[in-house]
Amino acid sequence: MAMQAGTSGAAEASPMVEMNTTPLIDVMLVLLIMFIITIPVQTHAVKLDLPGDTPPTDFVLEPDRNKVIVTSDDTILWNGAPTDLKGLERILFVMTQAPVQAELHLQPEPDARYERVDEVLAMVKTAEVQKLGFVGNEAYAAAF
Repeated sequence: MAMQAGTSGAAEASPMVEMNTTPLIDVMLVLLIMFIITIPVQTHAVKLDLPGDTPPTDFVLEPDRNKVIVTSDDTILWNGAPTDLKGLERILFVMTQAPVQAELHLQPEPDARYERVDEVLAMVKTAEVQKLGFVGNEAYAAAF
């Protein structure tokens, strides 16, 4: 069996005319994986407008100004009537839904715990009350 010297050497010496697509495919696969990872996960949810709690009717909502007092025994008074944090949240929601928002006066007693006053302030901020004022600051003059 004799080999022809011309045919085997000529095939190796000729330049390759076809493009090497392996690096192109590698880059495309990496980009595809990155794209799949960065897509936010679609949650299949049905959005429903559920009825909320009925607003409480056991409070007085003044049209021009309302007062919240935090006492030293952690009681919250809305215009003189005691309420809790959940009740205050519902009252503030009703107040902010009014066409003209009334002023809210916050009056913590000098002996009131800071944590309770902070909870009330956070609730006022969450409810997006536009007009808030601190009253009774002269009671703190003796503390300093």
